[in-house]
Amino acid sequence: MTESLTDFLNLVLIAVLLLLAVGIAWLNLRGNRKVPERQEEDPETLYDAEGLLRHVRDRINTLTRTNLYELGLSGEEFKKRENKRAELKRALHHCAYGSAQDKQYVKDFIQDMLDQHIPDAYLNLAIPFHKPDRMSPTEVFASVLFTYRKEHGTAAFSKLVDRYGLDCLKPMLENGASSAYVITEEEIREIHAVEGYVPDRTDKLEILSQLVYERYKGLGVVDELRDMDIDGLSGGVSGVVENNGPDLRDAGVSSPSGQSGTEPLLRSCDSVWVFFRGKSIRLACLSFGGDKELRRVCQNIYRYNKAGQLSESNGFRVSEMRDGSRVVVVRPPFSEAWAFFVRKFQTKNMSLERLIPDANSELPIPFIRFLAKGQMITAITGSQGCGKTTLLMEMIRHIEASYPLRIQEMAFELHLRRLYPERNILSFRETETVSGQAGLDLQKKTDGAVNILGEVATDEVSAWMIQMAQVASLFTLFTHHAKTTRDLVLSLRNSLLKCEMFNNEAIAEQQVVSVLDFDIHLTRDVGGRRYIERITEIIATASNTAYPDSWRDAADSESSAARFLETTQSFYERMTDRRTFESRNILEFRDGTYVPVHRPSSLHIAEMKSAMRDTDSAHFGEWLERWWPSAVMQVSTGREEEADDDSDIPDSRAV
Repeated sequence: MTESLTDFLNLVLIAVLLLLAVGIAWLNLRGNRKVPERQEEDPETLYDAEGLLRHVRDRINTLTRTNLYELGLSGEEFKKRENKRAELKRALHHCAYGSAQDKQYVKDFIQDMLDQHIPDAYLNLAIPFHKPDRMSPTEVFASVLFTYRKEHGTAAFSKLVDRYGLDCLKPMLENGASSAYVITEEEIREIHAVEGYVPDRTDKLEILSQLVYERYKGLGVVDELRDMDIDGLSGGVSGVVENNGPDLRDAGVSSPSGQSGTEPLLRSCDSVWVFFRGKSIRLACLSFGGDKELRRVCQNIYRYNKAGQLSESNGFRVSEMRDGSRVVVVRPPFSEAWAFFVRKFQTKNMSLERLIPDANSELPIPFIRFLAKGQMITAITGSQGCGKTTLLMEMIRHIEASYPLRIQEMAFELHLRRLYPERNILSFRETETVSGQAGLDLQKKTDGAVNILGEVATDEVSAWMIQMAQVASLFTLFTHHAKTTRDLVLSLRNSLLKCEMFNNEAIAEQQVVSVLDFDIHLTRDVGGRRYIERITEIIATASNTAYPDSWRDAADSESSAARFLETTQSFYERMTDRRTFESRNILEFRDGTYVPVHRPSSLHIAEMKSAMRDTDSAHFGEWLERWWPSAVMQVSTGREEEADDDSDIPDSRAV
């Protein structure tokens, strides 16, 4: 037993010695191994655009997610850090939705980080300011726009366009066969060279902070453009869609430059358009860079005010931005490509004089004011982009200020409470859970006096307009896309028939005519100039005239039968093609000036004067006498019959 114990102890001792030897050998190897030095990151990747974006994103994530309780801060310091982080989070949430203050706060925050992060030696890595020929077209445009914005603010783009005539037609489409409004890369590079501006460190940091911001939280290459004084902008509305259809170059389709062959085709992500002074201008010098960036912008630009989810089942969204701009976003499969449309409504220094600057404007401007003061049911018609909404916003200024206004819209566009904060105004819109009809019914219980429809674009909204004009309001104003007054009446009539409110065309048309008084038609020419083409009065014809009954007094049966046929003929004429209304152009735009045409009917004149204050009624009478003196024959258009004597015109609402 003693021998066995000795053998066991020897084995344990040997094992311990072996383990000790292995441990000593491992320590020697570890001690002799050379620890590699930490390799510093290449400045080319640390301070380029991607590196700066990565640095800003990581730093902001750290600041917004760090647990402040683990830092051991004092009470005052803890509260200060917490408030600063809350302010940063709020600004990050709202900066991309049209809030200029939040955007500037985030940009200043990014600029401070870049100022501490980038040495002077590497300031030109992200954007080669020292070598303009190596700058991308987007970077050149950003540099030029920054230069002008320092001096002109949000008017920078318009000043740039005016100075270099960038809104001129250029023969650049279909191999030069067609002309369009395009701002090219060559033009922007030439402007950059002519300006010859050399930015200092602060300017470079501001441009870099904008570059980082627009890719981090902003709207890509259109971020700064969206803030300019423009009418609107859009993206993704031209060019071919990647991986969608055959390669068009194989079919002989030319490239954007007009040369067929190997040059790349214009892609959807290269599409940036500006709607400026009535002109659609493509910025060929700008590109989103890829469909991924365009998709990111589309998914973010509409999210203000919880607009809902843009998905394959809900392929479009109509929303607004914080500054009141309207946003429409579409995506596949509803549309062939991702695209967005931003429409801005100019409200700064807005007045009828600025909206109607053409010769002899003292004719339409007072009349538009009298229509609002006289409580006339007025339609503002015209094509898209001709200024209907802007005119409506200004026309509301001349409604009696004591009247409560109730507005029904698809999306909040008018924002009348911003323009007239002291007036009694409340707007409603249709939601997924509250229908437009329910909102209209509710308006009848909100003490409203004047109802306004932002846009009559669907059959249901057309039916709402007729209801609003007939009951629960003094009068109604609305916009419509009709081309002529007849088209306006027929469109509203057809909408009533489609909504099954009526099943007889004649009765439906009479209902429409009975509520319409005037039509202000706006248009936009090829050069982008907007003007009022005409103001038309709508007069309902009499429908309660008795049928001829002279057959009762006939001396013999043959004469009675002949006269009865006349009565029958009158009946069928009234039931078929009898006109239910007459339209008269009160004024027209001819050869660059406004001219009077027909004097308004005595019926509408009387109605308008009865609704006005005494001073306004007197001014209205003076205006009528100025343009249609009692002793002077009216001007004839050659397209309509003379209507000097309107004493027999029936009540336009007595249908």
